[in-house]
Formats: sequence, C-alpha cells, structure tokens
Amino acid sequence: MPREIEFLYDFGSPNAYLVHRAIPAYAGRVAFRFVPVLLGGVFKATGNQSPMQAYGHVAAKRDYDMLEIRRFIARHGIAGFAMNPHFPVNTLLMMRGAVAAESLGCAEAYIEAMFAGMWEQGLKLDDPEVWAATVSAAGLDAAALGAAASDPEIKGRLVANTEAAVARGVFGIPSFFLGDELWFGKDRLRDVVEAAEAG
Repeated sequence: MPREIEFLYDFGSPNAYLVHRAIPAYAGRVAFRFVPVLLGGVFKATGNQSPMQAYGHVAAKRDYDMLEIRRFIARHGIAGFAMNPHFPVNTLLMMRGAVAAESLGCAEAYIEAMFAGMWEQGLKLDDPEVWAATVSAAGLDAAALGAAASDPEIKGRLVANTEAAVARGVFGIPSFFLGDELWFGKDRLRDVVEAAEAG
C-alpha cells in the first residue's frame, strides 16, 4: 500500500494548481489526500503574505519566480496554464465549496473545476454567479453545493483545517505532510514523493 501524502491547497495559489496538474504522474507510486485550507487565514495567523505582495517591487525576484513556474511546467508537461487576470481572487467561497464537495462525495470533480477555472479559464470565481455557473458546467449541483457551503458545520470544518495546518507549522501553500514532516512549495513535490517511496 503506497504511503499517503497530504496535499494542503487553496485554489488561489497558482503553484497549488501546478501541483494538482503534476500529481497524476505519480499515480500508483504514492497516494495523495487533498486537504482544503484557507490561504488568507494561514497568512493572517502567521504574518506571512503572498510573494507578489512581499517581493512585487523586486523585479529580478518576480522574473525568477516566473522562470521557476516555466521550468515546472516544462518538467511535468503541463499545458493550458495562464495567470488569472483577476488575481488575487478571494477564495473563501471556493474553499468552503471544497469542504462541501467532500461532504457530498464530489470533491474530485469540484477540485478540477475550480483549478481549471482559476488557472486555465481565468474566471473571477469569487463572484457567486460565476462560481455557480462553473460548478454547473462541471455537471455538479450548484444549489446543493452552495447550500452546503453556507452550512455552519462546513464553514467550521474549513476553519479547523486551517487552524490545524498552522498549528503543524504551515505558513503557505502548497504544503505537504508525510506523517508529521512538512514540505513546502511546488518544487518539493518530487522530494516528498521520493521520501514516501523510501518509506
């Protein structure tokens, strides 16, 4: 039985999208469990901020970050990525929807729809109407997901996921756990997979 890697994600992270696209190449080698957390909540709790906010004034750093994205895309054969013109997008509705989708048994299709909508289609998914149309286009029940996402229990579960992540040392997304060991960033994907395979 392959060891399980926890993949902590938020749809607002382009690097989380890239990891999502790269994960299928490791099918059969390791297992991944997707864990939705609210990146804004992580930032607030840790005092961290996005690279664009922290280093947006450093042109060489911005250019290098884009170079690393291009390298990752080439290494994993990813097609279709485009920066979202509405970035940054408030992901609260999307992430509550992710927890709701888990409870309704449609997480895989929901995750695919949200990541593709954000980082391939350039949609403004913090607009409830755009969100609902995207969910429906994926063949999912937007009314049921919307109602579940508004449920206090679902909201609380997202808060609990986020607080638990911070308590375990998470400060940004994407993050991975193999057991209790934390790995951060898309470029650690191969490392955590190799560690999982090494047992």
